[in-house]
Amino acid sequence: MSIERELIISILKLTKDGPVSIEVVSKDAKTPLAFAHNLLRKLQNDGRIYLRNKVIDMDSLERLKLAVHAMQLGSDLERVSGFLDWKEFESIAAIAFERNGYRVKKNLRFKHAGRRWEIDILGCKKLIVVCADCKHWHHGMYPSTIKRIVEEQVERTYALSESLPRLAEKIGCALWSKAKLVPAILSLVPARFKFYKKVPVVSVLQLQDFITQLPAYVGSLKHFSKMDLTN
Repeated sequence: MSIERELIISILKLTKDGPVSIEVVSKDAKTPLAFAHNLLRKLQNDGRIYLRNKVIDMDSLERLKLAVHAMQLGSDLERVSGFLDWKEFESIAAIAFERNGYRVKKNLRFKHAGRRWEIDILGCKKLIVVCADCKHWHHGMYPSTIKRIVEEQVERTYALSESLPRLAEKIGCALWSKAKLVPAILSLVPARFKFYKKVPVVSVLQLQDFITQLPAYVGSLKHFSKMDLTN
C-alpha cells in the first residue's frame, strides 16, 4: 500500500506541468519499472489514471481525484496538497455541486457599495445559494487567520445578498420567490474547526456530505435571507 501511495505522489508531482512517462515516474518513486507497470495498470483499470503509449496524461479533475485517493490511502494531506494548485481544487468543488443539482458559477464578480467583489464558487439550488471561498491552506492555520477568512466571506455573501434582485438573473435565481445565501469555506486540507460563528469550514473529503445535508441544516447556519427575487 505504501508503494502505491509513493507512486501516486510521484504522478501528482510530475504531471503538474503535463504528461509524463512511466519510466520517469518509476524512477522518481524509486520503484522497479515492472512493479510500477503493474500498479499503474491497476490504477488505470480502476479509472484513476489514463495511460497512452507508456505515458501518463491527466487533466486537473483526474489529478484531484487521484490526490483524494492518495489521502484515503493514508498519504499526508499537506504533502499531497503541495502538488495541487487552487484552481484544480476549485474545479472539483464546482463539479461536486453540479452533480448534486446545483447551478454553478465560478469566480463571480460584481459591484456593490462602490466596491468590487468576487466569490470563488456560487452554487444555486432552490432555495439555497452557497457562496464558497476555496482555500488551499496547510495544517496549523492560526484561529485568527480562520476568523479573518470567515469574516471576509461573510462580508462578500452579505454584499451579494444586498445586490439582489439586481443580480438574480445572472446567478440563476430570477424565478425564485426567496433565497437563503450561505457563506462557506472549502479547503483541501481539513481545518482545525468545522464551523466558525456558524459558517461551515468544509474539506474536500467532507464536501459530498455537506452538500447532501445542507437543505436540512441551512436554517441553523449563518445565512442571509432575501425575499421577492422576481421583482
